[in-house]
Amino acid sequence: MVQVTLGQLAVRFGLELRGDPDAQVSGIETLTGAGPSHVAFLANPRLERELASTRAGVVILAPRLAGACPVACLVTGNPHAAFARVAEFFHPPKAHAPGVHPSAVVDASAVVHPTAHVGPLVVVGEHSRIGARAVVGPGCVIGDDVCLDEDVHLVARVTVHHGVLVGARALLHPGSIVGADGFGFAPEDGRWLRVPQVGSVRIGPDVEIGSNTTVDRGAIGDTVLEEGVKLDNQIQVGHNVRIGAHTVVAGCVGIAGSAIIGARCRIAGGVGIAGHLSICDDVVVSANSTVFNDIREPGVYSSGIPVEKAGDWRKVVGRLKRIDGLARRVASLEGLARAQDGKAEGEGDA
Repeated sequence: MVQVTLGQLAVRFGLELRGDPDAQVSGIETLTGAGPSHVAFLANPRLERELASTRAGVVILAPRLAGACPVACLVTGNPHAAFARVAEFFHPPKAHAPGVHPSAVVDASAVVHPTAHVGPLVVVGEHSRIGARAVVGPGCVIGDDVCLDEDVHLVARVTVHHGVLVGARALLHPGSIVGADGFGFAPEDGRWLRVPQVGSVRIGPDVEIGSNTTVDRGAIGDTVLEEGVKLDNQIQVGHNVRIGAHTVVAGCVGIAGSAIIGARCRIAGGVGIAGHLSICDDVVVSANSTVFNDIREPGVYSSGIPVEKAGDWRKVVGRLKRIDGLARRVASLEGLARAQDGKAEGEGDA
């Protein structure tokens, strides 16, 4: 267990302390679950009502809330980021001993850095390279000609197909698959002819890929995830997609082939993005939206209809089905009105 004083936390992370610098804490918790030995944080305005009743030893929060905090507080302009650093201090990454596990199968032509860790039941293909301090967890499969840069971490059961480049400090969670064939088929006489996927995948530094997320290799050219991209669980990234630096994508998003997403975008859960379109930098797409066309200006974009009571939804659907008929009636009435106006003008001229 790590124990530290509030004064030490404030100095270590550059935070303003309002409280006893000698008080000690030994872990992190939520506002409602915390006790006197815990650090909590408040960044979501919806949780501000929980501040008054917290029993935490200290709360990391913004300056405007410091006066309302009933316990000690660590004040910062970005409470969430500060909490992330404090949480890592209490829960540092597990250290992995360098070396190759006896059950791993590493091709003789592969190069594994002496400081890297290759876990049990790992397979490493021909001419692949595993960089300094990289961690390849149990059950991972590394294809031929793969390059894992320094400090890459494949947690477990990750599959990286041939020719893929994974940049420094990338983190791939269990079940993720990078470099499988994209969904490429050509129609011929009512059947589908498979198109070879001859590109690869290039992953930049500090990228994170969630569990059971798939990133397909390019058909021609590469699929690219730029620096700092963060992908949640169960995302489909199609072939030749390009995602710009520091864009985040939440769970269950589907991105069709050859879509281009700019830098610093935020794509919420369940979004569908059609292929061969472009989204500019600094775009937010809200949950369950569908993007069919280019987005050329930064901003927040939404589509879809929020949930309603079943009876109200049936009324909405009924009205939607009558829109075409209503539109035809309006067009007919507008035409009749124009005709009558033209007739009246003609009579006036006479």
